[in-house]
Amino acid sequence: MNSFHHPARLLAAAALATCAFAAHPQESLPGADVQTLLAIAKERNPDYASMRAEAQAAGERVTPAGAFPDPRFRMELMDITKMGEQNPSLWPGNVGGTKYTLTQELPWFGKRDLKREIATFDAEGAQGKAQGTWSELAARIKIAQAQRLYLHGNRKLTLEILDLMSRLEKIAQVRYANGLAAQQDVIRAQVEQTTMRSELVTLEAEARQANARLNALLARPASAPLAEPALARPWPAPAQLDFAALEERVRSRNPLLFAEEARVRSAEKGRELAYKNRIPDFMVGIQPTQYQTSFKEWTLMLEVNIPLQQETRRAQERESEAMLAAARSRREAVANQVLSDLSENLAGIDAARRIENLATSSLLPQAELSFNSALASYEATKVDFATLLEAQRAIRQARQNQIKARFEGQVRQAEIEKLLGEEL
Repeated sequence: MNSFHHPARLLAAAALATCAFAAHPQESLPGADVQTLLAIAKERNPDYASMRAEAQAAGERVTPAGAFPDPRFRMELMDITKMGEQNPSLWPGNVGGTKYTLTQELPWFGKRDLKREIATFDAEGAQGKAQGTWSELAARIKIAQAQRLYLHGNRKLTLEILDLMSRLEKIAQVRYANGLAAQQDVIRAQVEQTTMRSELVTLEAEARQANARLNALLARPASAPLAEPALARPWPAPAQLDFAALEERVRSRNPLLFAEEARVRSAEKGRELAYKNRIPDFMVGIQPTQYQTSFKEWTLMLEVNIPLQQETRRAQERESEAMLAAARSRREAVANQVLSDLSENLAGIDAARRIENLATSSLLPQAELSFNSALASYEATKVDFATLLEAQRAIRQARQNQIKARFEGQVRQAEIEKLLGEEL
């Protein structure tokens, strides 16, 4: 019997196969669609994680901001030698007297509420910044995926045209062999193929660079494999691109505007607090005094700070006014920029859609008719090979216009969604 078919060897082979499968599980690679990429980035991207942590930290500052200061306790041992009659003692019952002081600082009415509100608005601003970081990250991922689709489409197109040129070369060789065409036709077809192979090398290099950029956004190794992009995002419906509706959504949901609005409201509360600091704060306390083992004296205390440094307070008030004016101006500037970007991207996506429609409905069919006519005429010795090449290039240009317009539309859609802070 063949030793390979021995039962023990069969079991060992099966075990090895099982281990090999376990060591290399079949996992689906990310990269086919953008939603999977966004889910990975939301979980792993360190920039977004740091902004979320900062927002969480800002949220935790709200409670301490509105809390009372901690009370303070003090103990004083008086006459620890009892007028020199004993060695120094640190035991309260063995000294001349012991004072216990408990004090509590009391800010003026409303100051704690203002501090809490300032911290709340600062926390909202931090949340807006975190959401803005995510919107920016999501847009970069969408654009990177659109670029991968663009390069993938161009590579596929170049391979198709390369195959077409190979067939045209064979036609030219047959005609040259029959004395119906010049050898130059064959050479030109070969030169065209070499040019396309060079373009393929460039496209492959650009695809590797795009994959590395995308992996960086996903916090994956730069050379980690990605699936071929397969799903292009559909064009948004025209009703979704109405400027008035989008303007309203941008004003209410844009993360940058949200953060700037929170900053304005924080500055307003800061101004209120600056003016309220004209009113002094208080400190109250109680002080029992122990003699031997009994408490024979009780003292109540009231302390108030005297706001004599008026120039300092006026400067703080002017500072708060300036900070509020700066926050309002910054909010207005951000709003103007955001709405300008929205208008620009809406114009860009409309132009990209129209270019794609023109390329699909007019330019490409016309180029294909021209190529078919040129091919038939070349085979009938009615046109030269240069005319046939020109017709082939027209088809390629039309297809490239399609791919480029689609890419431009994807980029513009990603930019609009970044401004909205959400999907269209």
